[in-house]
Amino acid sequence: MSDLSIYPAELAEMSVNQLSNLAPERLQEASFHLDELIVWGKKARAKMDAALDLRFGRQARSALHESGRDFGVTHLNAGAVHIRYDLPKKVTWSQPILKEIAQRIVTSGDKVEDFIDFKLSVSESRYTNWPSALQEQFARARTVEEGKPSITLTIEGGAA
Repeated sequence: MSDLSIYPAELAEMSVNQLSNLAPERLQEASFHLDELIVWGKKARAKMDAALDLRFGRQARSALHESGRDFGVTHLNAGAVHIRYDLPKKVTWSQPILKEIAQRIVTSGDKVEDFIDFKLSVSESRYTNWPSALQEQFARARTVEEGKPSITLTIEGGAA
């Protein structure tokens, strides 16, 4: 990244309008280097998070267990540094088993919605391959909005 001609501080000070008026080659260069910076930042953050967990994780988990919890927030001190350690609970549910339970709930006459949250969806590729009569039945439930555009700049003939 030493050949960067637009430096991060300069980018941060520029307005969106100023950036959009840069020469296409400078836009491509800045975009390329920002992507590199993001990759580097993610790797560095992952390494730092692993180091922090290695350094403080055992002590923090022990503090959680001593307070009768497996998950949650605990606080530690290391000299003058205060550490807030947050170990969230991550729950996943087996979809086939939930489907089976939902069928039993319906069979018993209860409302599935009283027990299970669910979100119905239709894959777009499936929808577009349906016959028009079937598409018409679903059309009222379908909303199409713009997603975030992805714009990639490359230099003709090769290198980024």
